[in-house]
Amino acid sequence: MADSAHVASDDEAIEGEVARASAASAGRAAAQPRLWTAVFVLIVLLTFCCFVMGQGLNAGTSVFLSRVGYGASLAGVLALVFSASAAVARLVIGPIIDAGKCSLVMVAGAVVLLAGTVVPLAGQGVALYAASRVLQGVGFAMATTAASTAAADVLPRARLGEGIGYYGLGQALAMSVGPALALFLAGTDPASNLYAGLSLVAVAGLAVSFFTRYERKPLALPETSAFRERWERAERAKAQVAAAESRAANAEPQAAAAESQVADAKGRPSEPVKAPAAKPAKAPSFFEPRALPGAIPMTIMCPTFGFGIFFVGLYGTQIGVANASLFYTISAISMIAVRLKSKSFMDRVAPIKTFTVAVACGLVTCVMLYFGPASDYVFYLAGVFYGLCLGISLPLNQAVAVKNTPPERWGATNALFLLMNDVGIGLASALWGFTNDAFGFGVTICLVMVCLVASYVAAWVFYPEKDRAWR
Repeated sequence: MADSAHVASDDEAIEGEVARASAASAGRAAAQPRLWTAVFVLIVLLTFCCFVMGQGLNAGTSVFLSRVGYGASLAGVLALVFSASAAVARLVIGPIIDAGKCSLVMVAGAVVLLAGTVVPLAGQGVALYAASRVLQGVGFAMATTAASTAAADVLPRARLGEGIGYYGLGQALAMSVGPALALFLAGTDPASNLYAGLSLVAVAGLAVSFFTRYERKPLALPETSAFRERWERAERAKAQVAAAESRAANAEPQAAAAESQVADAKGRPSEPVKAPAAKPAKAPSFFEPRALPGAIPMTIMCPTFGFGIFFVGLYGTQIGVANASLFYTISAISMIAVRLKSKSFMDRVAPIKTFTVAVACGLVTCVMLYFGPASDYVFYLAGVFYGLCLGISLPLNQAVAVKNTPPERWGATNALFLLMNDVGIGLASALWGFTNDAFGFGVTICLVMVCLVASYVAAWVFYPEKDRAWR
């Protein structure tokens, strides 16, 4: 009997340990909600396709124009056309996305981007190239703004910064594949193969966009995701309204009878009670000022990326680098590495501290590019620090902007953030084109360094106080 009791006691102890382990496991699972849902993977894939298009068109256009007889100045002007078109489009589509049309905007953007890539295949001429850049800018803005908002919508709240870092993997991969593919295609005969090849990527992005309609299955999203929480609040509100209407419908006959009795008792007819006038619906705002603390430092830094995206390939070709596209491949590997490590710092380290590292990497990139003619290896190695700079700063500042605004305004937030990025890249790229033709790439690289320092000063000025805490 004693042995049996001892065995039973051991069994109970084992069961207790198993229960405690299960509870601890459940607690850890609850503390770490699922990040990589099917729809999030599709959004990352769509982003990859869109940025292959965007980065490829931006890097390849200057080489294409050079091959057909134009200079860097036209490439800079067309870069401004692309960015201005994207900026205007983002102003319009932000409120549309916030109105619940995020998936629709993604599909429409993919269609317009495809159209803009096909147009140059119809003929040549500055007017035709400008029209194609307008369509490319509008389509790129629509698809990427909607995808950024969708990513924030489907990520669990506790892992939002980490998730945005992983979301940038699509952009990081595109930084390698897009420019490298574009430079290869633009170097073949005819040079218009650039647009034929990238059109196939656009078709793939359009196909993916049809499967990213997360609004149809909100219960498949993490419990703390912004879209699911908004959907559940809306459903509860609908249920409360229905219940109130039901109670009002049941109470109406009794209220009418009571009112009739009161009127009879007073000897005068009763007047119906008027419902309070409904307040006019507030028009959606195109501008979300709470996104500015993250948007302003990024905008000032964007000329760095404008130079990298539009002109590093051309710069490497002119100084005789054997394989200029390798810069983009190396930078992409660097970005992927830092994005995969974003869990360790994105939601844990003070943003100003992280941004310091990004700016330092950008300055190192400029110094190495300046001395790029001395050695191909110096030019290639600059891609490592360029990738770190872009891989850290873009999701970091986007997270600052998003966390500083309410979820129902994330469409306008992402629209403003990306709009200001487009403005920073476009204006600077037009300037870089003229500077390159007039003074050479060395002067341009020095001006890029000035922009990096200015962006760091802006972060100290505009970041919220909690994000400037050096802890």
